[in-house]
Amino acid sequence: MWLRVAAVLYAAGLVHALAVLLRRSFELFRPAMAAFTVGVVLHMVSIVEDGIHAGHFPLNNFYESVSLCAFLIAVVFLVVYWRYEFATLSVFLFPLVFVLTLLGALESPVASWSSRAVRDAWLTVHVALVLLGYAALLVMTAASLAYLIQERHLKHKRPTAWFARLPPLGTLDELISKSMALGFVLITLAVVAGSTWASVESGTRWIREPKVVVALFTWVFYLAMVFLRINAGWRGRKAALLALTVVACSALTWVTHSGLRNLLTGP
Repeated sequence: MWLRVAAVLYAAGLVHALAVLLRRSFELFRPAMAAFTVGVVLHMVSIVEDGIHAGHFPLNNFYESVSLCAFLIAVVFLVVYWRYEFATLSVFLFPLVFVLTLLGALESPVASWSSRAVRDAWLTVHVALVLLGYAALLVMTAASLAYLIQERHLKHKRPTAWFARLPPLGTLDELISKSMALGFVLITLAVVAGSTWASVESGTRWIREPKVVVALFTWVFYLAMVFLRINAGWRGRKAALLALTVVACSALTWVTHSGLRNLLTGP
């Protein structure tokens, strides 16, 4: 229970990170930080309680390992923030800690679907979020390719007729930034919805599937791109190349999840 409460509190940090991406505002940082701090305390209570109940240190399976990893990352962030006030690091660590804690909290069984309609509706929402996120990624891909082409022509001073129709580099860079932010928000919500659905549908078996590993790796890579964009100021050519790499990983994720349609039509 305490781990799930901690995950809910960590969700405030996720909301803060998404607000920074969409509105470029840190107004929610203080309440998110307060909720995050309380979540760390309850997370520690959960780990101690599990250790006492099991009679040994809770590090025997994937879920316990992920939970402990999330806790250690959270503690390190608190230490760094209290020492250096490195608030922008929260854009990367708040979503990461939330997702890791959510995965750890999914070890305990939950009630099955109340009806087939609820099950299918939940999965449909997940798929819709993925498709919308991929649509944003396609916009980001087009803008990134246009940026690289435009930059190359400007560098070598070889203008062509169609080259003049491309938007300015500043406009393309802004389009990359906005589509990246929207795509990350949608993909993150899709990860949360998909993980919850899979936990209810198949218990703990889903986490061992290779496609889940690929999806989580892609999300973490996407998160790293967002962090570098905001905190390290990666723009222009670096941002365009990194965006294309994320799109390639997302395409691989889509291929590994191509069987989702069967889940909707299966018995």
